Amino acid sequence: MTDVAELSWKQATDLTGKVAVVTGCGSGIGRATARQFAAAGVTVYLGDVNEETGRATLQDIESAGGRGEFIPLNLLEAASIDSFADEVKARSNGAFDIIASIAGIDRIEPFLQNSPENWDKIIHVNYLGPVRMIHRLLPAMIERGAGGKIITIGSDAGRVGSTGETFYSGSKGAVIAFTKALAREMARYRINCNCVAPGPTDTPLFTVAMEQKLRESLVKAIPFRRMAQPYEIAHAIMFLASGAADFMTGQVFSVSGGLTMHG
Repeated sequence: MTDVAELSWKQATDLTGKVAVVTGCGSGIGRATARQFAAAGVTVYLGDVNEETGRATLQDIESAGGRGEFIPLNLLEAASIDSFADEVKARSNGAFDIIASIAGIDRIEPFLQNSPENWDKIIHVNYLGPVRMIHRLLPAMIERGAGGKIITIGSDAGRVGSTGETFYSGSKGAVIAFTKALAREMARYRINCNCVAPGPTDTPLFTVAMEQKLRESLVKAIPFRRMAQPYEIAHAIMFLASGAADFMTGQVFSVSGGLTMHG
């Protein structure tokens, strides 16, 4: 039997001194996660396509006494992803503990009104871009030999489907399947791979993508009768990044206020 030292909850959830990579840091869940990590003593390497909002998040972190660096990242461009990964590895000396792939986009419209241009954008930002980024960063994490945590962002739309989000649901379903498969391969290296599946969350993405009337109807369907706040999703991400989740891998963590209760 493997001898595993028992940790207190305080010890298991202590992230002081860890190093994290967070994408989509410019707003919403990504910004909340970056700020929460930094407040917990994590050095954060931030990526976002919007340099202005990304640097604003970095300024928030530094103003509060945290540590971080911003590196531009466009998940639509392979060269940008490669440059981002190379910069992270160079600046951190390959010593990072957490990859939180949070950046994502959505477009709500009937499937037959979808355009191939939107398909390409959604699949690259939500799925292929994160896959490429993780593929570029993982070798350094493995070589370091200290284990690690990878957290992706799926969606309950990727678990149970969502009207008007057919292609978005497909991209998030792909993220979920990718995370589960990667978890099997990375277990030998003590790298945990888990996916957070947010329900409706009060973010700029949600506000832009959905009409007010539809938002109100969706909120009524949530048992708690409200949307999630970004920090509530960030807390789930931080849990999965901590030692408290050391024996969890390949799991989908739904944070939806009970909107879906699918096993």
